[in-house]
Amino acid sequence: MTRQIVLDTETTGLSAEGGDRIIEIGCVELVARKLTGNNRHYYLNPERDSHEDALKVHGISNEFLRDKPKFVAVADELMDYLAGAEIIIHNAAFDVGFLNKELELAGRAPLRSFVGSVTDTLVMALSLIHI
Repeated sequence: MTRQIVLDTETTGLSAEGGDRIIEIGCVELVARKLTGNNRHYYLNPERDSHEDALKVHGISNEFLRDKPKFVAVADELMDYLAGAEIIIHNAAFDVGFLNKELELAGRAPLRSFVGSVTDTLVMALSLIHI
């Protein structure tokens, strides 16, 4: 049976390479395209403040995140959960870039080492526009 994980992140800004970090990860599992209820959700301490524009998007305050775990504390659990699944992400390049940067900082292999594949719904949507 096909196992799919719909995944989304929120971040402190737009540039993983520029030092922005993940502050929230949400995952919803589907097996045979049916919701299983086996979902994951994490708020993370990014060890930096969010940019003002990012705060306007996600509304997650810097104060709220201060006592949350750091990415490294949830990395193994998250990668075990994602292992072998098709990951479905809207604008995958953004989220995968951030996840790979967090994994690098945590001394872990990149996302492609854990997951079966990544499907980008943004690319799918753009291709449908041209039908």
